[in-house]
Amino acid sequence: MSTVSPGLRLRAVSPVMSRAWASASAPTDRAVRQRLGWIWGLLLFDVLTYAKGPDNLVPLPSALGKALTEGALGVALVLALTLNKRLLVRRNVLLVLCTCLCASAAVMSFRGYFGIGSMTRWLRYFGFVSVLWLITPWWGRADLLLCRFHRRALAFVLGSVLVGLLVSPHRAFAAAGGGRLGGTLWPIPPTQVAHYAAVFTGLTVVMWLGGVGTSRWTGPAVLGGMAVLVLTHTRTALLALLIGTLVGGLSLFLTRRRVRKALSLALVVLAIGLFSFAPFLSSWFTRGESSQELTNLTGRTTTWSALLAAPRTEVNTLFGYGMSNDSYDGLPIDSSWLSTYLDQGLVGDVLDGLVLLTLLAVAVASPAGPRRAVALFLVVYCGVATYTETGLGQPSTYLLDLAVAMSVLMAPLRVPELRPH
Repeated sequence: MSTVSPGLRLRAVSPVMSRAWASASAPTDRAVRQRLGWIWGLLLFDVLTYAKGPDNLVPLPSALGKALTEGALGVALVLALTLNKRLLVRRNVLLVLCTCLCASAAVMSFRGYFGIGSMTRWLRYFGFVSVLWLITPWWGRADLLLCRFHRRALAFVLGSVLVGLLVSPHRAFAAAGGGRLGGTLWPIPPTQVAHYAAVFTGLTVVMWLGGVGTSRWTGPAVLGGMAVLVLTHTRTALLALLIGTLVGGLSLFLTRRRVRKALSLALVVLAIGLFSFAPFLSSWFTRGESSQELTNLTGRTTTWSALLAAPRTEVNTLFGYGMSNDSYDGLPIDSSWLSTYLDQGLVGDVLDGLVLLTLLAVAVASPAGPRRAVALFLVVYCGVATYTETGLGQPSTYLLDLAVAMSVLMAPLRVPELRPH
Protein backbone atom coordinates (compact mmCIF):
# COMPACT_ATOMS: atom_id res chain seq x y z
CA MET A 1 0.00 0.00 0.00
CA SER A 2 1.29 3.48 -0.81
CA THR A 3 2.38 5.58 2.11
CA VAL A 4 1.19 8.87 0.67
CA SER A 5 -2.16 10.08 -0.58
CA PRO A 6 -3.02 9.58 -4.27
CA GLY A 7 -2.83 13.30 -4.96
CA LEU A 8 0.69 13.58 -3.61
CA ARG A 9 1.95 10.08 -4.43
CA LEU A 10 5.69 9.85 -4.94
CA ARG A 11 6.18 7.24 -7.69
CA ALA A 12 8.86 4.71 -6.85
CA VAL A 13 10.42 4.26 -10.28
CA SER A 14 9.34 4.30 -13.91
CA PRO A 15 8.91 1.00 -15.85
CA VAL A 16 12.29 1.59 -17.50
CA MET A 17 13.94 2.10 -14.09
CA SER A 18 12.26 -1.03 -12.76
CA ARG A 19 13.72 -3.08 -15.61
CA ALA A 20 17.12 -1.53 -14.93
CA TRP A 21 16.91 -2.59 -11.32
CA ALA A 22 15.75 -6.05 -12.36
CA SER A 23 18.88 -6.51 -14.49
CA ALA A 24 21.27 -5.18 -11.84
CA SER A 25 23.22 -7.41 -9.51
CA ALA A 26 22.17 -6.03 -6.13
CA PRO A 27 23.73 -7.01 -2.81
CA THR A 28 21.82 -9.13 -0.32
CA ASP A 29 19.56 -7.46 2.19
CA ARG A 30 22.01 -8.16 4.99
CA ALA A 31 24.83 -6.48 3.09
CA VAL A 32 22.54 -3.54 2.33
CA ARG A 33 21.72 -3.12 6.01
CA GLN A 34 25.36 -3.24 7.03
CA ARG A 35 26.53 -0.72 4.47
CA LEU A 36 23.57 1.60 4.96
CA GLY A 37 24.21 1.54 8.70
CA TRP A 38 27.84 2.50 8.22
CA ILE A 39 26.96 5.19 5.68
CA TRP A 40 24.42 6.77 8.01
CA GLY A 41 26.77 6.63 10.98
CA LEU A 42 29.54 8.27 8.93
CA LEU A 43 27.19 11.03 7.79
CA LEU A 44 26.29 11.79 11.39
CA PHE A 45 29.97 11.72 12.39
CA ASP A 46 30.71 14.17 9.57
CA VAL A 47 28.44 16.81 11.14
CA LEU A 48 30.04 16.39 14.60
CA THR A 49 32.42 19.26 13.98
CA TYR A 50 35.58 19.07 16.07
CA ALA A 51 36.62 21.97 18.30
CA LYS A 52 39.78 21.60 20.39
CA GLY A 53 39.39 22.72 23.99
CA PRO A 54 41.07 22.36 27.40
CA ASP A 55 38.28 20.14 28.72
CA ASN A 56 38.41 17.51 25.98
CA LEU A 57 39.06 14.06 27.41
CA VAL A 58 40.85 13.08 24.19
CA PRO A 59 42.85 16.20 23.20
CA LEU A 60 43.36 15.57 19.50
CA PRO A 61 45.11 18.21 17.38
CA SER A 62 42.55 20.40 15.65
CA ALA A 63 43.78 19.40 12.20
CA LEU A 64 43.41 15.69 13.02
CA GLY A 65 39.94 16.12 14.54
CA LYS A 66 38.70 18.01 11.49
CA ALA A 67 40.34 15.52 9.13
CA LEU A 68 38.49 12.65 10.82
CA THR A 69 35.08 14.26 10.39
CA GLU A 70 35.75 15.40 6.83
CA GLY A 71 37.25 12.03 5.95
CA ALA A 72 34.08 10.32 7.20
CA LEU A 73 32.14 11.94 4.36
CA GLY A 74 34.62 10.60 1.81
CA VAL A 75 34.31 7.07 3.20
CA ALA A 76 30.51 7.37 3.17
CA LEU A 77 30.63 8.42 -0.49
CA VAL A 78 32.80 5.44 -1.42
CA LEU A 79 30.48 3.03 0.43
CA ALA A 80 27.43 4.58 -1.25
CA LEU A 81 29.04 4.11 -4.66
CA THR A 82 29.79 0.44 -3.91
CA LEU A 83 26.19 -0.03 -2.81
CA ASN A 84 24.65 1.76 -5.80
CA LYS A 85 27.03 0.93 -8.64
CA ARG A 86 24.51 1.83 -11.36
CA LEU A 87 24.00 5.32 -9.87
CA LEU A 88 20.22 4.91 -9.84
CA VAL A 89 18.27 7.35 -7.70
CA ARG A 90 14.67 7.96 -6.67
CA ARG A 91 13.02 11.30 -7.19
CA ASN A 92 11.91 13.10 -4.05
CA VAL A 93 11.05 16.67 -3.24
CA LEU A 94 13.52 17.03 -0.37
CA LEU A 95 16.68 16.29 -2.34
CA VAL A 96 15.45 18.19 -5.40
CA LEU A 97 15.12 21.31 -3.25
CA CYS A 98 18.42 20.61 -1.47
CA THR A 99 20.12 20.26 -4.85
CA CYS A 100 18.67 23.62 -5.91
CA LEU A 101 19.93 25.10 -2.64
CA CYS A 102 23.37 23.60 -3.24
CA ALA A 103 23.45 24.95 -6.78
CA SER A 104 22.48 28.46 -5.66
CA ALA A 105 25.17 28.35 -2.95
CA ALA A 106 27.79 27.54 -5.59
CA VAL A 107 27.13 30.85 -7.35
CA MET A 108 28.57 32.91 -4.50
CA SER A 109 30.81 30.37 -2.76
CA PHE A 110 33.27 30.40 -5.65
CA ARG A 111 33.43 34.19 -5.70
CA GLY A 112 35.58 34.02 -2.59
CA TYR A 113 33.82 36.33 -0.13
CA PHE A 114 34.84 33.98 2.69
CA GLY A 115 38.03 32.74 1.05
CA ILE A 116 38.91 29.16 0.21
CA GLY A 117 36.92 27.98 3.23
CA SER A 118 33.71 28.88 1.42
CA MET A 119 34.59 26.68 -1.54
CA THR A 120 35.59 23.83 0.77
CA ARG A 121 32.30 24.05 2.64
CA TRP A 122 30.36 24.02 -0.63
CA LEU A 123 32.20 20.92 -1.84
CA ARG A 124 31.35 19.24 1.44
CA TYR A 125 27.70 20.22 0.98
CA PHE A 126 27.75 18.81 -2.55
CA GLY A 127 29.27 15.53 -1.35
CA PHE A 128 26.76 15.26 1.48
CA VAL A 129 23.76 15.69 -0.82
CA SER A 130 25.31 13.27 -3.31
CA VAL A 131 25.53 10.52 -0.69
CA LEU A 132 21.87 11.06 0.21
CA TRP A 133 20.91 10.77 -3.47
CA LEU A 134 22.87 7.52 -3.83
CA ILE A 135 21.02 5.79 -0.99
CA THR A 136 17.52 6.87 -2.07
CA PRO A 137 16.72 3.46 -3.65
CA TRP A 138 16.50 2.13 -0.09
CA TRP A 139 14.23 4.90 1.19
CA GLY A 140 10.64 3.97 1.89
CA ARG A 141 11.37 0.50 3.23
CA ALA A 142 8.53 -1.04 5.21
CA ASP A 143 10.83 -1.71 8.17
CA LEU A 144 11.66 2.03 8.57
CA LEU A 145 15.32 1.06 8.25
CA LEU A 146 16.67 4.59 7.91
CA CYS A 147 14.70 5.76 10.94
CA ARG A 148 16.09 2.91 13.02
CA PHE A 149 19.64 3.66 11.91
CA HIS A 150 19.11 7.31 12.82
CA ARG A 151 17.99 6.40 16.34
CA ARG A 152 20.91 4.01 16.70
CA ALA A 153 23.44 6.61 15.59
CA LEU A 154 21.96 9.21 17.95
CA ALA A 155 22.04 6.70 20.80
CA PHE A 156 25.73 6.05 20.12
CA VAL A 157 26.53 9.78 20.28
CA LEU A 158 24.52 10.20 23.48
CA GLY A 159 26.36 7.20 24.90
CA SER A 160 29.67 8.97 24.30
CA VAL A 161 28.32 12.01 26.16
CA LEU A 162 27.31 9.84 29.12
CA VAL A 163 30.73 8.14 29.15
CA GLY A 164 32.35 11.56 29.37
CA LEU A 165 29.97 12.48 32.17
CA LEU A 166 30.88 9.34 34.14
CA VAL A 167 34.63 9.72 33.58
CA SER A 168 34.82 13.42 34.41
CA PRO A 169 31.60 15.12 35.55
CA HIS A 170 33.40 18.42 36.13
CA ARG A 171 34.66 18.57 32.56
CA ALA A 172 31.31 17.49 31.13
CA PHE A 173 29.57 20.47 32.76
CA ALA A 174 32.46 22.92 32.45
CA ALA A 175 33.28 22.36 28.76
CA ALA A 176 30.68 24.87 27.58
CA GLY A 177 30.43 26.90 30.77
CA GLY A 178 27.29 27.67 32.71
CA GLY A 179 26.86 24.18 34.16
CA ARG A 180 25.33 22.71 30.99
CA LEU A 181 26.08 19.16 29.87
CA GLY A 182 28.29 18.88 26.80
CA GLY A 183 30.37 16.22 25.14
CA THR A 184 33.95 15.77 26.30
CA LEU A 185 34.93 12.38 24.86
CA TRP A 186 34.20 14.10 21.55
CA PRO A 187 33.59 17.86 21.94
CA ILE A 188 29.87 18.50 21.40
CA PRO A 189 28.20 21.78 22.48
CA PRO A 190 25.24 21.47 24.88
CA THR A 191 22.79 22.71 22.23
CA GLN A 192 23.80 19.91 19.88
CA VAL A 193 23.66 17.33 22.68
CA ALA A 194 20.14 18.58 23.38
CA HIS A 195 19.22 18.19 19.72
CA TYR A 196 20.40 14.58 19.65
CA ALA A 197 18.65 13.78 22.93
CA ALA A 198 15.38 15.43 21.86
CA VAL A 199 15.20 13.71 18.46
CA PHE A 200 16.17 10.34 19.95
CA THR A 201 13.54 10.68 22.68
CA GLY A 202 10.84 11.94 20.31
CA LEU A 203 11.43 9.18 17.75
CA THR A 204 11.34 6.55 20.50
CA VAL A 205 8.05 7.87 21.88
CA VAL A 206 6.35 8.31 18.49
CA MET A 207 7.45 4.88 17.26
CA TRP A 208 6.17 3.33 20.49
CA LEU A 209 2.84 5.12 20.10
CA GLY A 210 2.64 3.83 16.54
CA GLY A 211 3.35 0.26 17.60
CA VAL A 212 6.76 -0.07 15.92
CA GLY A 213 10.17 -0.35 17.52
CA THR A 214 8.76 -1.33 20.91
CA SER A 215 10.88 -3.25 23.40
CA ARG A 216 11.54 -3.49 27.11
CA TRP A 217 14.18 -0.78 26.65
CA THR A 218 11.70 1.84 25.43
CA GLY A 219 11.04 3.24 28.91
CA PRO A 220 14.72 3.47 29.97
CA ALA A 221 15.62 4.97 26.58
CA VAL A 222 13.02 7.74 26.97
CA LEU A 223 14.05 8.46 30.56
CA GLY A 224 17.72 8.55 29.61
CA GLY A 225 17.12 10.86 26.67
CA MET A 226 15.02 13.22 28.79
CA ALA A 227 17.66 13.23 31.54
CA VAL A 228 20.36 14.26 29.07
CA LEU A 229 18.09 16.93 27.59
CA VAL A 230 17.32 18.40 31.02
CA LEU A 231 21.02 18.45 31.94
CA THR A 232 21.84 20.47 28.81
CA HIS A 233 19.47 23.28 29.94
CA THR A 234 18.37 23.85 26.33
CA ARG A 235 14.92 25.38 26.17
CA THR A 236 14.38 25.40 22.41
CA ALA A 237 15.08 21.68 22.05
CA LEU A 238 12.69 20.84 24.89
CA LEU A 239 9.95 23.03 23.42
CA ALA A 240 10.47 21.54 19.95
CA LEU A 241 10.36 18.03 21.42
CA LEU A 242 7.07 18.67 23.21
CA ILE A 243 5.40 20.29 20.20
CA GLY A 244 6.71 17.73 17.72
CA THR A 245 5.72 14.75 19.89
CA LEU A 246 2.28 16.23 20.47
CA VAL A 247 1.67 16.73 16.74
CA GLY A 248 2.99 13.28 15.87
CA GLY A 249 0.97 11.66 18.64
CA LEU A 250 -2.24 13.45 17.73
CA SER A 251 -1.95 12.15 14.17
CA LEU A 252 -2.46 8.68 15.68
CA PHE A 253 -5.19 9.72 18.11
CA LEU A 254 -8.14 8.31 16.18
CA THR A 255 -6.47 5.06 15.15
CA ARG A 256 -4.48 3.98 18.22
CA ARG A 257 -6.02 3.27 21.60
CA ARG A 258 -2.52 3.38 23.09
CA VAL A 259 -2.21 7.01 22.03
CA ARG A 260 -5.48 8.03 23.67
CA LYS A 261 -4.50 6.36 26.95
CA ALA A 262 -0.98 7.79 26.84
CA LEU A 263 -2.24 11.31 26.12
CA SER A 264 -4.69 11.18 29.04
CA LEU A 265 -1.95 9.96 31.38
CA ALA A 266 0.48 12.58 30.08
CA LEU A 267 -2.00 15.39 30.78
CA VAL A 268 -2.46 14.20 34.36
CA VAL A 269 1.29 13.85 34.93
CA LEU A 270 1.92 17.26 33.35
CA ALA A 271 -0.65 18.95 35.55
CA ILE A 272 0.79 17.36 38.70
CA GLY A 273 4.34 18.17 37.63
CA LEU A 274 3.58 21.81 36.90
CA PHE A 275 1.90 22.22 40.26
CA SER A 276 4.49 20.34 42.32
CA PHE A 277 7.72 21.45 40.66
CA ALA A 278 6.86 24.98 39.57
CA PRO A 279 9.86 26.62 41.33
CA PHE A 280 12.32 24.12 39.88
CA LEU A 281 10.83 24.44 36.38
CA SER A 282 10.99 28.22 36.58
CA SER A 283 14.63 28.10 37.68
CA TRP A 284 15.52 25.64 34.94
CA PHE A 285 13.81 27.70 32.28
CA THR A 286 15.37 31.03 33.23
CA ARG A 287 18.89 29.57 33.83
CA GLY A 288 19.59 32.51 36.11
CA GLU A 289 19.11 35.04 33.30
CA SER A 290 17.48 38.42 33.69
CA SER A 291 14.26 39.36 31.92
CA GLN A 292 16.25 41.41 29.40
CA GLU A 293 18.45 38.41 28.56
CA LEU A 294 15.37 36.27 28.09
CA THR A 295 13.80 38.88 25.82
CA ASN A 296 16.83 39.16 23.53
CA LEU A 297 17.33 35.37 23.53
CA THR A 298 20.63 35.44 25.44
CA GLY A 299 22.11 38.07 23.13
CA ARG A 300 21.08 36.44 19.87
CA THR A 301 18.85 39.29 18.74
CA THR A 302 21.79 41.72 18.95
CA THR A 303 23.74 39.69 16.40
CA TRP A 304 20.63 39.22 14.27
CA SER A 305 19.92 42.96 14.17
CA ALA A 306 23.50 43.74 13.19
CA LEU A 307 23.43 41.13 10.41
CA LEU A 308 20.15 42.44 8.99
CA ALA A 309 21.29 46.07 9.20
CA ALA A 310 24.54 45.45 7.30
CA PRO A 311 24.48 46.97 3.78
CA ARG A 312 24.50 44.53 0.86
CA THR A 313 23.99 44.67 -2.89
CA GLU A 314 20.89 43.33 -4.62
CA VAL A 315 22.85 40.29 -5.79
CA ASN A 316 24.01 39.55 -2.23
CA THR A 317 20.47 40.06 -0.96
CA LEU A 318 19.22 37.40 -3.37
CA PHE A 319 22.12 34.92 -3.29
CA GLY A 320 24.11 35.77 -0.15
CA TYR A 321 27.90 35.61 0.17
CA GLY A 322 28.56 31.87 -0.10
CA MET A 323 29.00 29.18 2.55
CA SER A 324 30.28 30.69 5.83
CA ASN A 325 31.11 29.30 9.26
CA ASP A 326 27.73 30.44 10.68
CA SER A 327 29.12 33.51 12.41
CA TYR A 328 28.88 37.26 11.91
CA ASP A 329 31.65 39.56 13.18
CA GLY A 330 32.97 36.63 15.18
CA LEU A 331 29.66 35.94 16.93
CA PRO A 332 27.52 32.83 16.29
CA ILE A 333 24.34 33.54 14.36
CA ASP A 334 22.26 30.78 16.01
CA SER A 335 19.40 30.92 13.51
CA SER A 336 19.01 28.77 10.42
CA TRP A 337 17.03 31.43 8.64
CA LEU A 338 19.52 34.25 9.20
CA SER A 339 22.50 31.99 8.61
CA THR A 340 20.99 30.92 5.29
CA TYR A 341 20.23 34.56 4.52
CA LEU A 342 23.92 35.40 5.02
CA ASP A 343 25.14 32.45 2.96
CA GLN A 344 22.48 31.98 0.27
CA GLY A 345 20.31 35.08 0.55
CA LEU A 346 16.56 35.27 0.14
CA VAL A 347 16.64 32.48 -2.43
CA GLY A 348 18.09 30.16 0.19
CA ASP A 349 15.48 31.09 2.77
CA VAL A 350 12.68 30.51 0.28
CA LEU A 351 14.07 27.06 -0.56
CA ASP A 352 14.44 26.22 3.15
CA GLY A 353 10.84 27.24 3.72
CA LEU A 354 9.71 25.13 0.76
CA VAL A 355 11.52 22.11 2.20
CA LEU A 356 9.63 22.31 5.49
CA LEU A 357 6.25 23.28 4.03
CA THR A 358 6.32 20.65 1.30
CA LEU A 359 7.36 17.87 3.66
CA LEU A 360 4.65 18.98 6.09
CA ALA A 361 2.04 18.97 3.31
CA VAL A 362 3.05 15.49 2.13
CA ALA A 363 2.97 14.20 5.72
CA VAL A 364 -0.46 15.68 6.44
CA ALA A 365 -1.87 14.20 3.22
CA SER A 366 -0.47 10.73 3.98
CA PRO A 367 -2.58 7.95 5.53
CA ALA A 368 -2.62 7.83 9.32
CA GLY A 369 0.00 5.55 10.78
CA PRO A 370 3.46 5.42 12.32
CA ARG A 371 5.13 6.66 9.14
CA ARG A 372 3.14 9.88 9.09
CA ALA A 373 3.61 10.32 12.86
CA VAL A 374 7.40 9.99 12.56
CA ALA A 375 7.53 12.43 9.64
CA LEU A 376 5.32 14.99 11.38
CA PHE A 377 7.44 14.83 14.52
CA LEU A 378 10.69 15.39 12.62
CA VAL A 379 9.39 18.19 10.39
CA VAL A 380 7.72 20.05 13.27
CA TYR A 381 10.78 19.60 15.48
CA CYS A 382 13.09 21.01 12.81
CA GLY A 383 10.71 23.90 12.12
CA VAL A 384 10.69 24.95 15.79
CA ALA A 385 14.31 24.23 16.73
CA THR A 386 15.94 25.92 13.74
CA TYR A 387 14.64 29.29 14.94
CA THR A 388 17.63 29.42 17.32
CA GLU A 389 19.87 26.79 15.69
CA THR A 390 21.70 26.69 12.36
CA GLY A 391 21.60 23.75 9.97
CA LEU A 392 18.84 23.94 7.35
CA GLY A 393 21.01 25.29 4.54
CA GLN A 394 24.09 23.09 5.02
CA PRO A 395 25.22 19.56 6.00
CA SER A 396 23.82 19.05 9.49
CA THR A 397 21.84 16.75 11.71
CA TYR A 398 18.76 18.74 10.70
CA LEU A 399 19.27 17.66 7.09
CA LEU A 400 19.57 14.05 8.27
CA ASP A 401 16.37 14.45 10.32
CA LEU A 402 14.50 15.69 7.26
CA ALA A 403 15.97 12.92 5.11
CA VAL A 404 14.53 10.38 7.54
CA ALA A 405 11.16 12.17 7.35
CA MET A 406 11.24 12.01 3.55
CA SER A 407 12.28 8.36 3.57
CA VAL A 408 9.32 7.23 5.67
CA LEU A 409 6.87 9.12 3.46
CA MET A 410 8.04 7.51 0.23
CA ALA A 411 6.39 4.40 -1.19
CA PRO A 412 8.38 1.16 -0.98
CA LEU A 413 10.41 0.31 -4.06
CA ARG A 414 8.92 -2.99 -5.24
CA VAL A 415 11.62 -4.72 -7.24
CA PRO A 416 13.13 -8.13 -6.54
CA GLU A 417 16.65 -6.91 -5.79
CA LEU A 418 15.52 -4.84 -2.81
CA ARG A 419 13.65 -7.68 -1.14
CA PRO A 420 15.37 -9.87 1.44
CA HIS A 421 17.21 -12.80 -0.16
